[in-house]
Amino acid sequence: MMVQPAAEILGMGMVTPVGLKAGATAAAIRAGITRVSASPIKDRDREPLKAAFLEEACLPPLVPSLKAPLERVTARHRRMVRLASRALLEASGDGTQRVPLLLALPEVSPWGDPVGTSFLEHLMEQSGVALELRHSHLLRAGRAGGLLAVERALELLAAKRAPAVLVGGVDTYQDARLLTTLESEGRLQAGALPDGFIPGEGAAFLLLAPPGEGQRRKRAPFAHVLSTGSAKEPGHRYSKEPYLGEGLANAFQCMFARMQAQRLLIRCVYAGLNGERFWTKEWGVAYLRHTRYFEEEYRIEHPVEYMGDPGAALGPVMVALAAIGMKKGYRPSPCLVWCSSDREERAAVLLQSTEELKRN
Repeated sequence: MMVQPAAEILGMGMVTPVGLKAGATAAAIRAGITRVSASPIKDRDREPLKAAFLEEACLPPLVPSLKAPLERVTARHRRMVRLASRALLEASGDGTQRVPLLLALPEVSPWGDPVGTSFLEHLMEQSGVALELRHSHLLRAGRAGGLLAVERALELLAAKRAPAVLVGGVDTYQDARLLTTLESEGRLQAGALPDGFIPGEGAAFLLLAPPGEGQRRKRAPFAHVLSTGSAKEPGHRYSKEPYLGEGLANAFQCMFARMQAQRLLIRCVYAGLNGERFWTKEWGVAYLRHTRYFEEEYRIEHPVEYMGDPGAALGPVMVALAAIGMKKGYRPSPCLVWCSSDREERAAVLLQSTEELKRN
């Protein structure tokens, strides 16, 4: 497998239940602040559902030009436009450079796509950020989608199809039909049920550029993306195939095979664990097959315990948290970030701090 060119993270933006900017989110999670609470939504037993949703006042109102067009889309589409707009603007800087956006969205549900095909146009209008639409794409891949977007961004940068690429993810579980379905499947944390996740929401974006671009722009990179890997899990949650945990292990194998530096030992892991036991099996399989790449006493982080599961935003959120932590020196480098979608997609990203890269 060919070695994968690296990239610099030059910008980032986040809107989550614990913070309305990237720095605020990272500081809150580092401090152990949680926004998980009893929501106004009732479960089947008429008890308040535990969730992590932003208050309405924390989201920007729709710009006047979008009010009429967005009357015809789902409420989930409208909320995601509002969730994503400030985070996209924060990541892009002043929003004047027209670059592609690779955006992860929720997986398509059995009853239809939660977002319309005009989502990027609506997001541009709401945020005021100019996007280069020719190479922009929507990835309806759920949790792993944001890391898949990083993988595709490295391909765009290597092919010199763009001077920089925005990648991100946005999602919300604040949707009555979705919550009802998840509750009927026994997937939500409720009452004495020990196995389940807390629904959340959020948006996160990263500005990626080729190595050296930060120096040219006089902007110190937050961190460096060294390698990515992706694979598919045949026995995913909604499949009839046996669940063997092969997908994530294969994503790790792909990522390690693409590394330029083969002697790195991972010192920190940002894990896509959301409270459901289902995901621990594949993490165990992936780790045991690749223990030679990990320090014996590596650190593991799972930020969903503070902000709920943000769905398709989880991958970019964790990459941003890892990058900030390494830059500020409270998270060791290198960091591995991995995510698994409800269906077949699995993905992983390896990050390294700027200081460690200089030493090597």
